[in-house]
Amino acid sequence: MSDPGTVVAFWVFGLLAVGSALAIVAARNLVHAVLALILSFIGVAGLFVTLSADFIAVAQVLIYAGAIGVLTIFAIMLTPRAARENANSALFWPAMLLALLIFGLITFSAVNTAWPVEQRAGFTVTAAAIGSALLSQYALAFEVVSVVLLAALVGAIVIVRSDDARPAED
Repeated sequence: MSDPGTVVAFWVFGLLAVGSALAIVAARNLVHAVLALILSFIGVAGLFVTLSADFIAVAQVLIYAGAIGVLTIFAIMLTPRAARENANSALFWPAMLLALLIFGLITFSAVNTAWPVEQRAGFTVTAAAIGSALLSQYALAFEVVSVVLLAALVGAIVIVRSDDARPAED
């Protein structure tokens, strides 16, 4: 990360991820918290791009920001309106104190550690290598995982299906 554009992008995406993570904690409405969570996922994907992990960045956006974010929003919308607001808790201030102590410890460790700087070549494309490995060396494992995920999806549909929608047994 020697060029200034990559360094600036790293700091912008890092601040986006951390800032939206703080917004998740501070949000009083769950829908706003989920929107901040999606923004945090996008910030993490940007960090992956600056670290030359383009495939993981795309997977982060598609799976986490897209699928998990939409699934969480659907789950919130299906809950009663009264359950959407974050209730006050007696553990808020002790948890805040613990979080600040952990933040201070991490900041102290990050500032006082001599981080070695590695020189690297330019960005490399990793999606082609991952795709060829999934379709050649790991093809059987890839297919087994897809069958397991399909079985989990069918099982989730069967569990969620209401009794009224099931056909009557004769």
